[in-house]
Amino acid sequence: MEPREPTVLTDGVVLLRVPGTADVDRIAALCVDPDVRDWTTVPSPYTAEDAARFVDLTASAWSSGRACTWSVRDAGTDVLLGMIGLEMHEVRSAEIGYWLDPLVRGRGVMSRAVALVVAHAFDPDGLGLDRLLWTAFVGNAPSRAVAERAGFRVEGTVRGHGVQRGVRRDSWVGTLLATDPRPPSANAAAASAARP
Repeated sequence: MEPREPTVLTDGVVLLRVPGTADVDRIAALCVDPDVRDWTTVPSPYTAEDAARFVDLTASAWSSGRACTWSVRDAGTDVLLGMIGLEMHEVRSAEIGYWLDPLVRGRGVMSRAVALVVAHAFDPDGLGLDRLLWTAFVGNAPSRAVAERAGFRVEGTVRGHGVQRGVRRDSWVGTLLATDPRPPSANAAAASAARP
């Protein structure tokens, strides 16, 4: 894993940048949402201390090359709306994960964020990856819809694949290769991306 400099990505509607200490209270407030709690592996109950630890780990993960994590923000107001990240795997591969403020779900925010991250992941001048993996606990239909809109091919259910707070859960698994065709909406979002 090679060290990476944090990258800012935007399409003019959403802005992706590394979360900072000023975001701790907002992250803590969003991570107590029942859907974030039920569909992710965040600690539960979630505290401001958990959020502060997450922000610290995010910075060290970028510098070590283990992961790239961005806050998902409204490009006009800079309000933090969620998180998206890539956990790096061997041989130019990574796993994508994301969560979003319940007040903006269903508005295309995460689809835009995923399109930006996918484009950056596969860009030779970005991360230069060959493959992305997506997993979600079985039943997380909104996450699956976002992944499929981005072009991920859901390849099946893996029994006991995920672990959430000490309990094994079945997971959906999907992949996207750099050479795979992507839906027109994902291509348009990627084409409009800019790096400030």
